Amino acid sequence: MYRYDQYDQAIVDTRVEEFRDQVQRRLSGALSEDQFKPLRLMNGLYLQLHAYMLRVAVPYGTLDSRQMRMLGHIARKYDRGYGHFTTRQNIQFNWIKLDEAPDILAELATVQMHAIQTSGNCIRNISSDQFAGAAADEVTDPRPWAELIRQWSTFHPEFSYLPRKFKIAVIASDTDRAAMRLHDIGIQLVERDGQIGARVFAGGGMGRTPMIAPEINSFVPAAEILSYLEAALRVYNRHGRRDNIYKARIKILVHDLGAAEYARQVAEEHAGLKTLGLDPPVAELERITAMFAPPAFAEDASSALDRSDPDFAVWLDQNVSAHKQPGYSIVTISLKPVGGIPGDASADQIDVMADLAERYGFDELRVTHAQNIVLPHVATRDLYAVWTALTEAGLAEANLDLISDIIACPGLDYCALANARSIPLAQKIATRFGDLGRQRELGELKLKISGCINACGHHHAGHIGVLGVDKKGTENYQLLLGGSGAEDVSLAKITGPGFDEDGVVDAIEKVTDVYLAQREGGERFLDTYRRLGMGPFKEAIYG
Repeated sequence: MYRYDQYDQAIVDTRVEEFRDQVQRRLSGALSEDQFKPLRLMNGLYLQLHAYMLRVAVPYGTLDSRQMRMLGHIARKYDRGYGHFTTRQNIQFNWIKLDEAPDILAELATVQMHAIQTSGNCIRNISSDQFAGAAADEVTDPRPWAELIRQWSTFHPEFSYLPRKFKIAVIASDTDRAAMRLHDIGIQLVERDGQIGARVFAGGGMGRTPMIAPEINSFVPAAEILSYLEAALRVYNRHGRRDNIYKARIKILVHDLGAAEYARQVAEEHAGLKTLGLDPPVAELERITAMFAPPAFAEDASSALDRSDPDFAVWLDQNVSAHKQPGYSIVTISLKPVGGIPGDASADQIDVMADLAERYGFDELRVTHAQNIVLPHVATRDLYAVWTALTEAGLAEANLDLISDIIACPGLDYCALANARSIPLAQKIATRFGDLGRQRELGELKLKISGCINACGHHHAGHIGVLGVDKKGTENYQLLLGGSGAEDVSLAKITGPGFDEDGVVDAIEKVTDVYLAQREGGERFLDTYRRLGMGPFKEAIYG
């Protein structure tokens, strides 16, 4: 894992003291809310429906047990005993008192954590593959590059006030576990002729106008990736709309210019930047890369697994993935218990996950964009012990990528922007499909819920997506089908008129019934939908 140097720590400590002064001035009345708002947003502090919400950065989703325990401590001391893990691989605390916010940031700084650039029109938390460094299909570990981009983008003077927020994802595999092409810029590290470089995609995103990012460069040499990113951001910063918040994202610029013209302008800009020394010295990338060296794997960590316990066997099949190191596995901890709140974990559960990472996982955890937690390096011989501890903590739901593994935003229960509640709907759907045997019969089925058009729940990327809207003062839910955030990326389409809360649950059940009746061979839901089209599903829903 990356460890702060003196510059990182000084930056974070200085920001804490600056914000402490700003909060004191707000509390004294020296700053109005309008004056204070941009200052608090720079520090990840939002004012929501009932209280302040603090969004804490977890760069590329990676943290250690000490940091995880700090999150549990904050949940226990400053919140209501839980935290909410988000689709940006971050964590949010929903019940923060303004006068305590600087103390939280100060405590975070003691474990090399912060809330910088988790809000505002800047480059947000860099996301990555939660299996990075453990997946057999990656060409290199993408996290050193994600860290390099984090350092480059933090307080970048030219990109602190972009036309709109900006999100970057870095992966290194043909399997996309990070929804890379639904980001403002997506980077896939690839190998060509023995050299590492990047395929670069620009102009993706969800929200009001969802778009899939087109490729703008098939191979940027590793030594030029940062200067190429600089060029891409400069073109956006120069031409991006600032007169209309709904048209300010880079996806609108790329769409209006056309991908070819945008790529041409970036190449032209890049040609003028390559000689300015913007790319890091080789020694700096080597320094960062050394911090992501593989852990000290045991030569023989394998063990014959006793699958006689059926619950353990199902969990192995559903939540445990192959590791590139023989004798080890990747464990995904589901934060989606049936009837629970997707992405929430109690302070006690956070502590349990920290303990398991420290004891069995080389002291490392990952937050996924699907709001779950990963232990990336677990010896096969320790899987039963890990599962037993997770079971005792209520964290052993064996539903990874099944219909109850729902992505959901906080919705109208918390968010001032939302039009409808997401959490109760997610709970109803999970309960309706609560039988694990039924879920496994349906197979891979990614369901995603957003409480408004901003799409924080990624509904456009759901095999089944739900969008909450306001219909004459009443919560209404639109049903979408056919989306994917993976390497087979696609945008879901609206089926037709919306439903009330119970109606959309019924509609989802009808959709799954059509799938079970019509699927062929080993088809997933998404495969069957793509083969049949919308027609049979729409007929079942609306008659």
